[in-house]
Amino acid sequence: MKKNDCLILTADNLGADLEGVCRHDGLPVFVPGLLPGEETTVRIVKAEKRYAFGRMEVPPAVPSPDRRDPGCPAYPRCGGCSGRHMSYEATLAAKRQQVEDCFRRIGGIEADIPPVIGMEEPAAYRNKTSLPCAGSADQPVLGFYAPRSHSVIPASSCPNAMPPANRIAAAFLSWMKAYHAEPYREETRTGLIRHLVIRVNRQGESMVTVVANNSSLPHSDALKEALIQLGTVSLWLNENRSATNVILSDRFHHIYGRETLTDALCGLQFDLSPASFFQVNPVQTEKLYRTAAELAELKPEDLLCDVYCGAGTITLTLARRCREAVGIEIVPAAVENAKHNAERNGIRNASFHTGKAEDLLPRMVADGLRPDVIVVDPPRKGLEPPVIKAIANARPDRLVYVSCNPATLARDAGLLREEGYLVKKVQPVDMFCWTSGIETVVVEHPECFFECRMCDPDRPYATLKFIVGI
Repeated sequence: MKKNDCLILTADNLGADLEGVCRHDGLPVFVPGLLPGEETTVRIVKAEKRYAFGRMEVPPAVPSPDRRDPGCPAYPRCGGCSGRHMSYEATLAAKRQQVEDCFRRIGGIEADIPPVIGMEEPAAYRNKTSLPCAGSADQPVLGFYAPRSHSVIPASSCPNAMPPANRIAAAFLSWMKAYHAEPYREETRTGLIRHLVIRVNRQGESMVTVVANNSSLPHSDALKEALIQLGTVSLWLNENRSATNVILSDRFHHIYGRETLTDALCGLQFDLSPASFFQVNPVQTEKLYRTAAELAELKPEDLLCDVYCGAGTITLTLARRCREAVGIEIVPAAVENAKHNAERNGIRNASFHTGKAEDLLPRMVADGLRPDVIVVDPPRKGLEPPVIKAIANARPDRLVYVSCNPATLARDAGLLREEGYLVKKVQPVDMFCWTSGIETVVVEHPECFFECRMCDPDRPYATLKFIVGI
């Protein structure tokens, strides 16, 4: 098998990014857009020793019952979604299988995975949209990167974006054309506009952040006037001159309106700065947090520690159920938001600390911190070894793990098992509809702990509750 070979292949199952997985001479061939049971002609676009990537040359002669119209003109060229060609139910089934496979293959854990908690209306759910800019000063474009590239695919209207994000993007393009604002070019590091980041709340208000290769934004008054008509209450410039793929730098310049955007979650009000982390799907986030609260089994006398707490959404949601809540977060602006959010909601039993989790949590545990419940919500790379060791030293009764990567989640589950934390229950929640993203919850079973003769009988029992996200 080599590049440009054309083969008749049938997909057996789906891969981690919802692509069809075929077999040829015992080797897997990954084909985006092909569904299990479908057969078609596939051209090999990349061949490695152990696997290959292919492209459908023609649509399958007999389409799968799960195939549907994507309902988006930019799909599949746009890299924002990977599953719009299949039914929503089929995406949920594939995500459930992905979590199960990761636990078994990576963590060596056989977990019973229940059906994914899906969204009743999987559309217009994203409260944050980040659009890279390309093109020319006369013909600028906003869109999304094509898969595995930095080629911007124009997307005039994203069906996943909450209103009025699409109208804001259109107004911003009109402003760029009117004032010949030049898009940034990565190759030469020239040009002005790099990204447009739009954050929307449930009331239809928006915070707009223009990421630019400069410390000022020309003709910002004209942009402000155009955006005010669309409900924009906060306008920021993020100065990013670095040769980096990171969208936002730490240099923000306030242009207009409020400095924060207020949104509601689980009956609480949260003020968000441009750099604050906030889950992108508020409807599903509330389901996720309710599940986390149930599994945390917090009691009025409990002490909670929330690691990677962001703007304090989980911390404050759970603080109402326990004696005291402590949050740890590396982003100073997010910590300030969290403190303000606690005050805004009248929550007086929560405190927040700024620092790296791998530095701060071990230090706090060494100084005597002994939480009854620990919540961790790490980035995609998962937990650093010092965090795992600090959790083991703190020995909480319950551990809730919020993750956006099932592979690192499964890896960490295996490492935590070595510390005496065993998985009991897993509950996936779909946060990123039409993509391969997923959230899940895992609980440790006490019978397993006490029946294991390898465990230290003097060590107190601890449960592990994961909320897993992709």
